[in-house]
Amino acid sequence: MCTAFHEVRFPLSLSYGSRGGPERRTEIVTLGSGDEERNSLWRHSRRSYNAGPALRRAEDIALLLAFFEERRGPLYGFRWRDTFDHASCALGQQPAPTDQPLGTGDGSTTVFPLAKTYGGAFAPYLRPIRKPVAGSVRIAVAGTELPASAFQVDPTTGRVTLAAAPAPGAAVTAGFLFDVPVRFASDRLEIDHQAVLAGVVADIPVIELRR
Repeated sequence: MCTAFHEVRFPLSLSYGSRGGPERRTEIVTLGSGDEERNSLWRHSRRSYNAGPALRRAEDIALLLAFFEERRGPLYGFRWRDTFDHASCALGQQPAPTDQPLGTGDGSTTVFPLAKTYGGAFAPYLRPIRKPVAGSVRIAVAGTELPASAFQVDPTTGRVTLAAAPAPGAAVTAGFLFDVPVRFASDRLEIDHQAVLAGVVADIPVIELRR
């Protein structure tokens, strides 16, 4: 099974105007009494997008064709920027080192995976972040930001390695930008050649890669 991934982002000029978002899989059983039982089949949501409606110019079509062919269709994964959800902070703000909790020090652990928490009042969802943007990650321990020399970030996995283990009880937090790991969801691109200098692609579906 091919798990290869190209660390390149789908061109932002092509993704503007796209549609998509998270999906969950829930099993709902209606009992004889009329009551419901609900069970979540997926631990994590899975995002999918469609960039087709955003494409119109001939230059866009040429860029898409080159990107699709180099990825060999759905064979190789790539990065996708979600317009409304690509940062540890609220939309329109800049990441701060205290945005997201990563864990608590125990005096020996030095590796902390990046994550983003959604909600907080009832059942917060912790989403693993596997494709941080290189150079965007900021880390704090016990509320104090660490210099860049005090930690390393693997931009291909989202794992942060600290140079020194945080003291027991010390909160480890992070701020960052991130992409979604995706692949094309179809082996085929269908382009409507309406004019010499323009074209329409009805569907360019991509789907999040999970492991």
